[in-house]
Amino acid sequence: MARGEQMGRQWKIIQTLLAARRGKSVSELSAELECHPRSVYRDLEALQLAGFPILTERVQGKNLWSLMDAVKRQVPIPLNLTELMALYFSRDMMKTLKNTVFFDSLESLFQKVKTLLPPEYIGYLNRIEKSLQVGQAPYKPYGKYKETINSLNAAVVNGNYIEIEYYTMSRRKKTRRKVAPYKIWFFDGTFYLIGYCCLRRDTRIFAVERIREIHLTPEHFELPAEFDPDGFMKSSFGVFRGAPVAVKIWFAADIAEYIQEKIWHETQKITKCKDGSILFRAEVAGTDEIKFWILTWGAHARVLEPETLKNEIRSEAEEMCKLYQG
Repeated sequence: MARGEQMGRQWKIIQTLLAARRGKSVSELSAELECHPRSVYRDLEALQLAGFPILTERVQGKNLWSLMDAVKRQVPIPLNLTELMALYFSRDMMKTLKNTVFFDSLESLFQKVKTLLPPEYIGYLNRIEKSLQVGQAPYKPYGKYKETINSLNAAVVNGNYIEIEYYTMSRRKKTRRKVAPYKIWFFDGTFYLIGYCCLRRDTRIFAVERIREIHLTPEHFELPAEFDPDGFMKSSFGVFRGAPVAVKIWFAADIAEYIQEKIWHETQKITKCKDGSILFRAEVAGTDEIKFWILTWGAHARVLEPETLKNEIRSEAEEMCKLYQG
């Protein structure tokens, strides 16, 4: 039996006993966990040896297992112990935010959560950590942008205009802009600012690491009532925005299941073909980002529509071929 499976079952037992008013019998626990009663007995014994105050008493001819009432009552905030445990355990998932105001605040919260958990629960979490590893995708070291993020956060919270010097990667040029910062957005390992740019007279997205200078102004703005960040980014395949484009892509059978496992875009529609391949349709904002996504699948993906995107992929493939000639 996998250690992770055993830990998961024990976690479920703790949750069940915390929620139970009168306790649970082994037969009830085994039915809820869909496992053999012997496994439940072993898990209960292991939890007791770990220091959990699990008690058993005879009630109406049945042995009922429960956690001491003192343990259930000792959390002075509207979260139960398993919710606190889950919150504390999630700190590993936040490491991409390290050296930012958000991570510092989360770390402070996690330390406060730790003081609310009984020692046996902390020990149990430490054992779980040995059986579960939270992997990390590549991310940017935001420590050197800490002051920029702090200033942006203050401007967003207080509704202050900011003046920035912004480096545009595509034009390799710096411009000075006055911006009403609406929202800080963290996507795919990168911090972005969504705000109204007075220079362009439009709502724009700025990559935080390309903000070379930032100054908070005393001038205030009102967030437009109609602004909806989810709606603003809804059609984007990632971060870029543009005119809506209907795309149709064929994916080979050997990667079809990988494509079907995820929601890549809210408008996506997938049609299965008889040979196991699939047709992927979506309406996206521009084709820049989806073009790079298609290229990651190599010869297993082929653009069917629109013609402009087909030509872009073809040109990219031809340039790649030139790199390997000779």
